[in-house]
Amino acid sequence: MAERTPERLVRLLGLVAYLDGRTGVPVDEVARHFGVTPAQVLRDIDTLWVTGTPGYLPDDLIDFDADSLESGVVRITQVRGMARALRLGTREAVALVAALRALAESVGPSLDAADAGVLQSTIELLTAATGSAAATVDVQLTVDGAPEVLAAARTALREGRRMHLRYVDAADRTSERDVDPWQLVTGDERSYLSGWCHSAGGERLFRLDRILAARVLDVPVGVPAARADPVFRPAEDDPLVTITLSGRARWAAEQLPVESIVEHEDGSFDVSLRVTSPAWLQQLLLRLAPSIRRVDPPDAALDTAAAAARALAAYGNPASEG
Repeated sequence: MAERTPERLVRLLGLVAYLDGRTGVPVDEVARHFGVTPAQVLRDIDTLWVTGTPGYLPDDLIDFDADSLESGVVRITQVRGMARALRLGTREAVALVAALRALAESVGPSLDAADAGVLQSTIELLTAATGSAAATVDVQLTVDGAPEVLAAARTALREGRRMHLRYVDAADRTSERDVDPWQLVTGDERSYLSGWCHSAGGERLFRLDRILAARVLDVPVGVPAARADPVFRPAEDDPLVTITLSGRARWAAEQLPVESIVEHEDGSFDVSLRVTSPAWLQQLLLRLAPSIRRVDPPDAALDTAAAAARALAAYGNPASEG
């Protein structure tokens, strides 16, 4: 899949820190360090060259030695504070501690030992660094189910095992269900168990206070939480369409499940994506129309133009009416 903005942002920040204090690093060596191509390193430098601190005047921007770059060596001359470690104020640190404690309360029981250890050690380090201010933060998520139900849910989540539930719904109907649990969810003043219900054959949310009884089965979870991923994943044999777009349609590269992105010197770029539904592609092309420069295969653009013409024709000719 194509690189997304968060991934590139992490690399850009890492690039500044990596180059800071070094007298110069060959472009190829920088590329190997970050696992990208030399061409991508040069594009990253072009981005950083127009990046900096508020004001964004020449003296506010990150800078590189242009002569060194022409000879294939990257040397940063101004980092504008971007290489310094993040310093949190007391209020920011307390807010982060509260968020991490809420995270530990909600998903901690379902984490494996390594992830749980990282989360707990991070909370302890931040709490110690924040001092007495963190001691005033007491995060307790309200979980309104029976203690034995909550204990069973946490055990099933931690051990990856199926559960048998006796559940009463909003219509006061009681049912018995086998559920592959995914996570505990707290929202709208209620707590829920989300998972795959084998009786219903789909994803369901069960209010914890409506679970009358819960038993952990000696059966591993058969439908993992990854099945709940709402992101569309096209099939590998779906037709591939390439669209050349102007820079103002950059959102398309971020929001669509694109296979690849190719940048052009004039700021335009190609996105390639697999298409399952021709109707969806037509809607996408109509939405992107002002920014489209080329579509391959051309038939996709012709079909979309024909669909748009039919839609316009359906409105009739207002000038010829009354």
